[in-house]
Amino acid sequence: MIAPAFMGQFSQAVTPGKLRDAFKRTGFSGMIEVALFADILTLKEAFEFDRHILTEKDFLLTSCCCPLWIALIRKLYSQLVPHIPPSVSPMVACGRGIKTLCPSAVTVFIGPCMAKKAEAREADIAGAVDHVLTFEEAQALFDAMHIKPERCDDDLRDHSSAAGRIYARVGGVSRAVQATLNRVRPDRRIPLRAVQADGMRECKAVLNDVLSGTITANFLEGMGCPGGCVGGPRRILSVEDGTRYADDYGARAVSGTPIDNPYVIELLQRFGFDTVESLIDGENMFTRRFS
Repeated sequence: MIAPAFMGQFSQAVTPGKLRDAFKRTGFSGMIEVALFADILTLKEAFEFDRHILTEKDFLLTSCCCPLWIALIRKLYSQLVPHIPPSVSPMVACGRGIKTLCPSAVTVFIGPCMAKKAEAREADIAGAVDHVLTFEEAQALFDAMHIKPERCDDDLRDHSSAAGRIYARVGGVSRAVQATLNRVRPDRRIPLRAVQADGMRECKAVLNDVLSGTITANFLEGMGCPGGCVGGPRRILSVEDGTRYADDYGARAVSGTPIDNPYVIELLQRFGFDTVESLIDGENMFTRRFS
């Protein structure tokens, strides 16, 4: 389970297909891009926005993908918790998805984030992700086994849309949900107005603005690390290079949004969802209630 911020982290020459083959050579059965499940969560967030933003005073606090942002709200701004959409992170969604289709699977998330190690052990979502490694730890594994990902075969599986791929950078979630909302609800009366914060200082400032009533956005995206996930503490690339690679990878996607991604529709059907709108009906594998 590779985080959306992976592009370029293991050198410019390492394509997604080469990285997949490299992980197989270490002993993994395969590699799934978490961006595919970010696609699913993007659809869910778009429908949550459509359901809950009914007046000019309504707002949602995303992003479910950042455990630092969620922890900040829960611990210091608990009065705002009801405004968090009830969604698991793409990491947890991916782990649950894999175990739904293959119950005996051992799931390993690999990304730039240290906080994901703690998130995977939180009581209400534990079990979806068995282990968490960082990009640095993955590189150390390749080095120890004398595996050169750039020399591996190109085992390409192109499953994610542009929306899921740009979750890696600050503003990516907002752009993904905005584009998806435009596709599924093009005639919506109240448009999505986003504001982004990256780094804990900016995140606190935005949340304080919400409490003071001085913010006009209705979709607030927070990322604990400067630059978003590409700025995670165990990244290999600079934030600037990571952002550039994420944007480029998103631009090369065949599908622009998850509603246009046939792999998303196929997966949802395999998980028992009759329609994409049913993602927000009741409790399901992508639901998480915050308190």
